[in-house]
Amino acid sequence: MVKLAVFDCDGTLIDSQVNILRAMRSSFERHGLAAPEDHAVRRIVGLSLVESMMVLVPDAEPALHESLALDYKNAFHRLRADKGLDPEPLYDGVRETLDHLRDSGWLLGVATGKSDRGLALALAHHGLTGHFITLQTADRHPSKPHPGMLLAALAEAGATTDAACIIGDTVFDIAMGGHAGVRAIGVDWGYHEAAELIEAGAVGVAMDGGDLRRLIDG
Repeated sequence: MVKLAVFDCDGTLIDSQVNILRAMRSSFERHGLAAPEDHAVRRIVGLSLVESMMVLVPDAEPALHESLALDYKNAFHRLRADKGLDPEPLYDGVRETLDHLRDSGWLLGVATGKSDRGLALALAHHGLTGHFITLQTADRHPSKPHPGMLLAALAEAGATTDAACIIGDTVFDIAMGGHAGVRAIGVDWGYHEAAELIEAGAVGVAMDGGDLRRLIDG
């Protein structure tokens, strides 16, 4: 039986909060808009960019949402080119968990609101590209909590819903699992509170890497 564990990226595998906040401020400033509060930005991490802007500026026209999303991407490109990105470390226990799962026969995937390019760079930076057999991003799918990314990962890996799980730090990840009929596991080190994840349908919330390995192994 094929076992598949699909991970969110930002807030689950990688701590990218500083750069997300910096790029968001840059995007809004270029449009002469007051930057959203950091708390508001943390709440939308995990959504695709246009959907994020729709939440942050709900009364704006669609064209502004698109433009803000594009400027956010461009801000990341500028920061990267100028070597202005802060380090984006793996959370404690992540590497050990990925190694454990791979050695235990699990196939691994990612489902993220990042772009293909952003995800590829993040995984390569940490030497993790070879760990994952399926990578699903916002470039090719509707935003979470739509199940499209997760369903595509299942199809690509040849896994069934009863032998898979999704691991994430936001209610968007957990709801995506519910929509796809896949067991959803939360982590408490990301952007949403553990109680929110349980309420959204998580079977459990990991407090550390050891917790996460036990929850995935079932």
